[in-house]
Amino acid sequence: MTISSFFTRASRAFNGHPVASKLLVLCTLSSGGLLAYAESQSNVGSPSVVDDKPGESRKKRVVVLGTGWAGTSFLKYLDASAYDVQVVSPRNYFAFTPLLPSVTCGTVEARSIVEPVRKIIKKRNGEIKFCEAECVKIDATNKSVILRANFGTNLVGNDEFSLEYDYLVIAIGAQVNTFNTPGVKENCHFLKEVEDAQKIRTSVIDCFEMAVLPGLSEEERRRNLHFVVVGGGPTGVEFAAELHDYFQEDLVKLYPMVKDLVKITVIQSGDHILNMFDDRISSFAEQKFKRDGIDVQTGCRVVSVSDKEITMKVKPKGEVCSVPHGLVVWSTGIGTRPVVSDFMKQIGQADKRILVTDEWLRVKGCEDVYAIGDCASITQRKIMEDISAIFKAADKDNSGTLTVGEFQDVIDDIIIRYPQMELYLRSQHVQDLKDLLKDPEGNDRTEVNVEEFKLALAQVDSQMKSLPATAQVAAQQGAYLSRCFNQREQRKENPEGPRRFKSSGHHDFRPFRYKHFGQFAPLGGEEAAAELPGDWVSIGHSTQWLWYSVYASKQVSWRTRVLVVSDWTRRFIFGRDSSRI
Repeated sequence: MTISSFFTRASRAFNGHPVASKLLVLCTLSSGGLLAYAESQSNVGSPSVVDDKPGESRKKRVVVLGTGWAGTSFLKYLDASAYDVQVVSPRNYFAFTPLLPSVTCGTVEARSIVEPVRKIIKKRNGEIKFCEAECVKIDATNKSVILRANFGTNLVGNDEFSLEYDYLVIAIGAQVNTFNTPGVKENCHFLKEVEDAQKIRTSVIDCFEMAVLPGLSEEERRRNLHFVVVGGGPTGVEFAAELHDYFQEDLVKLYPMVKDLVKITVIQSGDHILNMFDDRISSFAEQKFKRDGIDVQTGCRVVSVSDKEITMKVKPKGEVCSVPHGLVVWSTGIGTRPVVSDFMKQIGQADKRILVTDEWLRVKGCEDVYAIGDCASITQRKIMEDISAIFKAADKDNSGTLTVGEFQDVIDDIIIRYPQMELYLRSQHVQDLKDLLKDPEGNDRTEVNVEEFKLALAQVDSQMKSLPATAQVAAQQGAYLSRCFNQREQRKENPEGPRRFKSSGHHDFRPFRYKHFGQFAPLGGEEAAAELPGDWVSIGHSTQWLWYSVYASKQVSWRTRVLVVSDWTRRFIFGRDSSRI
């Protein structure tokens, strides 16, 4: 048997048994091994084209804007045979954005974390069409989107065209928020796209190459080698850690003449970096950065950025100071894209900071439009807004009072409809739901009136929380929304949601409920921190290997899994590449 025929047979056998492609074993050297379960690739088999036959009703058209975490997750689980699905995105690939900081320093190559959209959307039960174009306007009145193709000027065809929809799914993400700080757009690097990471990688090498040129003073060399990170969140901290490792493990060997001139500074407006993590992780990160020589400036707000200096105001002292820089990476949060802002004005949300949806991910004020991912925020309804309706629905005998039995009959619907109720019960350590109806002295009551009922639940809404703009949230929203689309007709006849307290019947679906699986913060030096469910905090080298395993298993395809793991292996053996390519 020749080598080529062997690989041909092996490839057929592997593709013919998708179950065999679900397990990925990454042996860890520091804390045993971790078996990571990864979902099989969705592009097995060839797509089947479903054409409408004469006399058949037209399929509802679903237009999906964006191929990020939310949009890709929606497409992955959607039953495309039931709809006419059109996907629109200015990029023809999906990028595993949590690894962008690794791309900036060559730990992982850019092509290793991207997967072509056309490979992802292959389906057995339907066809999904893709257009590489940018959405410039959403026309809610005529239920259409205006699109623009951004290709070379020498190509023929229409640059701008429109696409009508029956259902629209907005998943175009967000843009970097500069807070209108002067000079940021002109003089800072961002880290949201693959192209951003590639530009940073080139600029880092430029800074070192410039610093070793003859004829420069020591002050000029120090300025070129001062790397500033604005923003102490996960992205900014991970980039600072990656850059420190890049210098200590690779660049110091190539540029030994300037090894004492390199400086990395993290500027954070809050009191601590990683302030969205557990205090133990934030404290450990600050201590580790201090040991590594990374300067962390907390309580500082950037006022302006020029091509040579960054000016900031130190809040505790009220002083304004300027420091020279060679490269600035701006990582301070996200803002709304112009096309979304324009859409918000059309539907009466001009006064909102971000596109608002209800708990079923439907855009408020616009029919048949859904928004998922970073471009939108769920507005959870307060329980006190419906407290009178809840009491009336629970009071089956119209006695004006609520018995313990009547309350228990409705509590499950309350918990499903209002997620803050479950958080409140957990925070108050309520074991028996009857305890909610006790009087102020702690005595049991057999029944309560409406005012006593309001008083018992008065503090529930204090547990309302906004969801973070993370890949984990976006992916879960996409999966949830696809399930709603797949079961749309079925749930009209057999609703699964909680009862409607202000009207009769039940909601078709349960509201979206985010389930937190934890979050990681790589800190460099083969150390990472993890905050996992159950108030479990893990820090150290073993956590870094856990990070490797989880991130490898979460890749969108086996191709990217193999490439990412091989990049990590290559880095361990040969180090990072410093070529400007």
